[in-house]
Amino acid sequence: MTQKLLRQLPSIDKWLSSEPGNALCTEFSHGEVAYVMREHLANLRKNLEKGLKKIPALQSDEYFALLRADLFTRRRKSLRGTINATGIIIHTNLGRAPLAREALRAINEVTRGYSNLEFDLESGKRGSRHEHVESLLTQLTGAEGALVVNNCAAAVLVALNTFARAGEVLISRGELVEIGGSFRLPDVINRSGAHMIEVGTTNKTTLHDYADALGEATRVLLSIHPSNYRIVGFTAKPSLRELVKLSNKKKIVLIEDLGSGKLIDFKSSFLVSEPTVAHSVGQGADLVTFSGDKILGGPQAGIIVGRAELIDAIKRNPMSRAMRIDKLSLAALNATLQLYMPPNDPLKKIPVLRMISEDKANVKRRATNVLKKLKKHSAIECSLDDDVSYAGGGSLPMNGIPTTVIRLQVKGLTPNDLAKRLRETELPVIGRITNDKFVLDFRTILPRDVTDLIASIEDAIQ
Repeated sequence: MTQKLLRQLPSIDKWLSSEPGNALCTEFSHGEVAYVMREHLANLRKNLEKGLKKIPALQSDEYFALLRADLFTRRRKSLRGTINATGIIIHTNLGRAPLAREALRAINEVTRGYSNLEFDLESGKRGSRHEHVESLLTQLTGAEGALVVNNCAAAVLVALNTFARAGEVLISRGELVEIGGSFRLPDVINRSGAHMIEVGTTNKTTLHDYADALGEATRVLLSIHPSNYRIVGFTAKPSLRELVKLSNKKKIVLIEDLGSGKLIDFKSSFLVSEPTVAHSVGQGADLVTFSGDKILGGPQAGIIVGRAELIDAIKRNPMSRAMRIDKLSLAALNATLQLYMPPNDPLKKIPVLRMISEDKANVKRRATNVLKKLKKHSAIECSLDDDVSYAGGGSLPMNGIPTTVIRLQVKGLTPNDLAKRLRETELPVIGRITNDKFVLDFRTILPRDVTDLIASIEDAIQ
């Protein structure tokens, strides 16, 4: 029976040349229609082998409408904006830091035509893309030089490749972290061409552990700040100042990877354990690496600051060209860094910093206004509640930030059903499920997205 039904399925060519196929190829491209038809036939074959007893009417108006809807769905752009209602401020899966309006305007300015990306307007000769942000970074961090590549892993990789290729890198066993996407720091070190030497233990590493491991081949001492993890209890590690003294004495390069990129020391109990880049530079680290799209609040970028002669050596490494930052990210980073300069207030201008530092009363006010509108719908049951948000993105994993949430239930829908429907709206809403209720965390819902949030919820419950 199954084989008989399978033989009744049309070939792709026959289905494409049918009246519905010709109509679809007039509206869409031949390749698009063929791709979708192949997928439908493949699914039908699987279902027939699983026991399906009847083939749908593939030439019918109903199936034509199904194919057409599928084609429209596939034409919808893959990379889309979303509303982040998860409470994770720097959400890696949702693109990390949302950009400030000034950064968005800067991207538009340099992409609507040509730009002086690598052109010196004063001399009329070739310039360097690094110059657009280097002076800003040195002013903000106190470093002698700065270089920007495409992400923080690349920053660590190119720095190690420059100074420790074919040599040894010392690193504490307690700092051999996974940096996301299943990539681990030892993999990055190995790819740099350096040989990794582990010192100490997972929970305790002393200055003597580093000193005892030093050898003729040692080129770099690598220190990783625990931005995305915590080891608590019976622990110990040398201070950055102690590592600086040791590296200076042995004439090796000390690189500290800060990761999160905190540029200013603003009052927030949630950031108290996160040092600023300027602090690490002031302590004497030769090079400091950090991300542009975490607490800094800018675009994806890997930033290296430190001693001028070391930065210049990295610039001469051919690998730095392979990892260089593109003009869109460079424009956004330049504009974001400008927001740290007086008289600007980065806590108000930069979305990530605003969300981290925003008073809970303001968050509650936004949630209350939305709650009033949602309660007008008879199908919705909702209530306000206190909860905690997190910085996320590999930053401050244990520091909860007080927030206000709406706990949402819709008649006839499970929390998972509602979550799926909200992901399928024109502007998808991504929240979390807690205690069998769908939760909207208003610390991470941008003020400009509130109207769209309500529209997406109304669309999802229809």
